[in-house]
Amino acid sequence: MRKGGNTPVPADAVRIELGWRTGPGVPDVDASALLLVSGKVRSDGDFVFYNQAAHASGAVRHEGKRTAGEVVTDTLSVDLARVEPAVDTVVLAGSADGATFGQVPGLHIRVLDAAGGAEIARFDSEDATVETAFVLGELYRRQGAWKFRAVGQGYESGLAGLATDFGISVDEPRQTPPAAPPAPAPAPATAPVSLSKVTLTKEAPAVSLTKQGGTSGAMRVNLNWQVHKQFSGWASRLGKAMAMHSDLDLDLGALFELADGSKGVVQALGNSFGALHQPPFIHLDADDRTGARAAGENLTINLDHRQAFRRILVFVTIYEGARSFANLHATVTLQPQFGAPIDFSLDECTVPSPVCALALITNTGGDLVVQREARYLVPERGVSPQRTLDHAYGWGMNWTPGRK
Repeated sequence: MRKGGNTPVPADAVRIELGWRTGPGVPDVDASALLLVSGKVRSDGDFVFYNQAAHASGAVRHEGKRTAGEVVTDTLSVDLARVEPAVDTVVLAGSADGATFGQVPGLHIRVLDAAGGAEIARFDSEDATVETAFVLGELYRRQGAWKFRAVGQGYESGLAGLATDFGISVDEPRQTPPAAPPAPAPAPATAPVSLSKVTLTKEAPAVSLTKQGGTSGAMRVNLNWQVHKQFSGWASRLGKAMAMHSDLDLDLGALFELADGSKGVVQALGNSFGALHQPPFIHLDADDRTGARAAGENLTINLDHRQAFRRILVFVTIYEGARSFANLHATVTLQPQFGAPIDFSLDECTVPSPVCALALITNTGGDLVVQREARYLVPERGVSPQRTLDHAYGWGMNWTPGRK
């Protein structure tokens, strides 16, 4: 499509993929959506992005990133049938993390039918320069039906400038201090939207929760995934008949070692769901067999008892539905109650791995550090995924078979 062009959207639900080519010096890009009524949001809740992943109506959701070769996509899902009648436009935008879109090659947006994956529209942006936020397109109502328009409008003021332009109140520090202390202002009815976040990469894989101010309250660890049924790589080369099914069951879990030397595991297998207000101060929510619900599968860590932790290894295993993580695209988010969220995507799996170490949290001298692992492990014949994980990280526990 050309800039300004439009096309009908003959689907009840769509997947929006904002994509680009990664490489040295290419910044990270984040997709976002704004639900508008006559050109403005009704409240800050109409802004869907990495810190506010789902709209209250359930119509729009931020799905997260995946990488396929050199192409990275950040995905939004839009259930058009659930968009409230008052909303006439859903703006689809991207923001570059600490850089400009002139440094982002292959920037494009695709609208896909959520049911079958067929491409409805694609717009390639080719004229970005100094912009740090970009409206790639918009979904809008016209005579009772939905259409997509290619927009291609940039902002030099970043995500904060784009959001405020549509009526969002943003909690961002001022660039220039006022000449004199202002008079105290009354507290707003709702807190402004915070745009702070930390993305872990291979080049920058660790962050200190202590320095981020996120060492108290509950920290939620969320795993979200998408399954693609077409296989390639090692699976096809070996001629293995493998398939990801809709009943794929992934299990989020954690190995823990406490300051008193006690060790254990929190996982659905064996109904070892843990406890939040007594040791191990880690609790696993209900098992999610799809990865598609808004809440996802969550593990909660009580940071009010951070002094009790020595180390925590968050991991995921395949319980049933597949033999490997190949063609499964997952995003991990750690959301402290206080402090910026931390997220990262898993790399493409190219080995026959049913277990992946996600993140290692260590307490060293009171400094709580999160380390991105994203490490796929291959068990030896007859060895369980959990025992394989234990051996790789030197936990030294005894394992027995378990069920859920």
